[in-house]
Amino acid sequence: METTRVVRAACPHDCPDTCAMEVTVQEGRAVKLRGADDLPFTNGALCTKVAYYLERVYSEQRLMHPMRRIGAKGEGRFERITWDDALDIIADRFRRIAADDPRGILPYSYAGTMGLVQSESLDRRFFNRLGASRLDRTICASAGAMGWKATVGASIGTDPEAVADARLIIIWGGNPVVSNVHGWRYIQEAKRRGAKLVCIDPRRSETAEKCHLHLAPLPGTDGALALAMMQVLIAEDLLDRDYIARHTLGFDQLAERVRTCTPEWAAALTGLPASAIRELALDYGRSTPTLIRLNYGLNRSGGGGMAVRNVACLPALTGAWRHPAGGALLSTSGNFPVDRHALERPDLYPDAATRPPRAINMSTIGDALLETRDPRIDAIYVYNANPVAVAPDSNRVRAGFARDDLFCVVHELFQTDTADYADILLPATSQLEHRDVHTSYGHIYAVANQPAIAPLGEAKPNTEVFRLLAARLGFADSALYESDEDIAAAAFKRNDPRALGLTPAQLAARGWARLNLPRPFAPFADGGFRTPSGKCEFHSESLAAQGLDPLPAWHPPYESVVSNPALAARYPLALISPPARNFLNTSFANLPRFVAQEGSPKLELHPDDAGERGIVDGDRVRIHNDRGAFHARAVVTDGVRRGVAVAPSIWWQKLSGDGENANAVTSAALTDMGGGPVFYDCLVEVTRVGEPPA
Repeated sequence: METTRVVRAACPHDCPDTCAMEVTVQEGRAVKLRGADDLPFTNGALCTKVAYYLERVYSEQRLMHPMRRIGAKGEGRFERITWDDALDIIADRFRRIAADDPRGILPYSYAGTMGLVQSESLDRRFFNRLGASRLDRTICASAGAMGWKATVGASIGTDPEAVADARLIIIWGGNPVVSNVHGWRYIQEAKRRGAKLVCIDPRRSETAEKCHLHLAPLPGTDGALALAMMQVLIAEDLLDRDYIARHTLGFDQLAERVRTCTPEWAAALTGLPASAIRELALDYGRSTPTLIRLNYGLNRSGGGGMAVRNVACLPALTGAWRHPAGGALLSTSGNFPVDRHALERPDLYPDAATRPPRAINMSTIGDALLETRDPRIDAIYVYNANPVAVAPDSNRVRAGFARDDLFCVVHELFQTDTADYADILLPATSQLEHRDVHTSYGHIYAVANQPAIAPLGEAKPNTEVFRLLAARLGFADSALYESDEDIAAAAFKRNDPRALGLTPAQLAARGWARLNLPRPFAPFADGGFRTPSGKCEFHSESLAAQGLDPLPAWHPPYESVVSNPALAARYPLALISPPARNFLNTSFANLPRFVAQEGSPKLELHPDDAGERGIVDGDRVRIHNDRGAFHARAVVTDGVRRGVAVAPSIWWQKLSGDGENANAVTSAALTDMGGGPVFYDCLVEVTRVGEPPA
């Protein structure tokens, strides 16, 4: 008799929505996947990518067995081996490197899965015990997080479920119609109730199309726009002076700093009319409640950290934090009382006095592999990541991974661009095949993930592989052998009142739990900022102590006509590479359904920019600068402002048509704070190379 059961699961991908899911299993095979009805934020729906997640789980492209490289690095030619052979090879190589200096071994991972168990527990313990180099995980959000925390104190903001009551919503540097679809539902409800929606984005995105007003500043100039808004608010006295007096620090210094940052000043930098900047500020100051929904597009330029800091100052000036629907939101992740020490066990690191821990910035992995010494990186273990395709300045990244003397292990579901460089390639489980527990950076619910099916082929989860490697290396520490269930049970601080309701039994029974926070949740209505002063810090002593400007400031992009006119004369177009609608970074970017929907790599150009270059819609074009080049199909549209080129991303290099993607031209320079990448701080030229295929 056929048996059917429904298993509670969590979407694992790098998305703020962290959906609760229900998996229907028949005779050991997952046959249906849907969003859970009972978690209010998920509301029974999944995005158009995860709705087809079973195509990913059961893809013919899944890696099913361990393999060893038999061709040149980058060719992607492998032979099947056993797990015992693979583990023995890895352990032997790690043992020999560690005998000299274990910091010559580098783990490399990010958000291929966002679960606390499979992404930041036994992996961290294993590499800590080994004494390996540590990875500074900066590739997405570190600049903005630092700017936000310097001002507000933690990654906490407005409750996304409360925004329906806002009267003005500014969507700044994000495209929630594509990348935060469940949060967009609440913004739509606010619109139905009469809220005005404003989108700030150099491109007329899917979200901008649905807003009342779209402002398109030049990339990397958001910080100047925010300073000008502050100048208008102060000059027009559109301030909540009681809130400022009781809950902020450094207002007088801020007022002096922005005194000359007029809309006219900002207009010359942003490319926006001064009248539009002034009107936005007046609208913001005269409306209540007001919400600013930031996203990480803001933080991917040279001044990205300060830009987020500048925007984060605005709600405290107007007292918008008083209202549950007001304030600002970048991330909700700081609400979750995650026990990082218990998960990661940094105390396992051996002999720190003799060999202090060394951190390698993941955003400069190409330079690290090619230039790091004392010790050189001799081995890299890649999991939950695809750096050859995702990291900036990909020609340098490929050169680093192509080193003959670099031992490379990749643990993956698919043979990615990075996997082609592996010496040992290991098959990984999908989210339906392992246990996990998830926080969120877009709502305030923890979500549990139960394994719904057995691992396919010989796939193993990250945690199991690290247990096996620990045993091969003779490590006796009990923390290296804890079960996934025990790790999940210890993920949250039990004595933290926010964790009430997050016990394993409660999460298993329901599949999710809301944090124990007030309803409505207005985190800074009465102050209580998580800064050292307990106030919103317009003046930040913590930044000053790091040698940084303690006040909001204008940090221009590294590559622009203002900061580098000579470079701009050669490469006059500012390139941004926002997420393609059908991809999630490089996840889903190999599956036939989504590749077909994207069609081919494209480059959006304004008609004036295209006309000056003799480019018409559909032409094949070459996008290039001194770092490299890639090719795309031209899409001529007034949906992108003049002077800007847009390359929806991230394509796998080997599926792009020319072996490159947009990261061939992006820079490995780092942001003003937080050590983040500057993907959207990139000048290029575009050249027509041919007509579209017949």
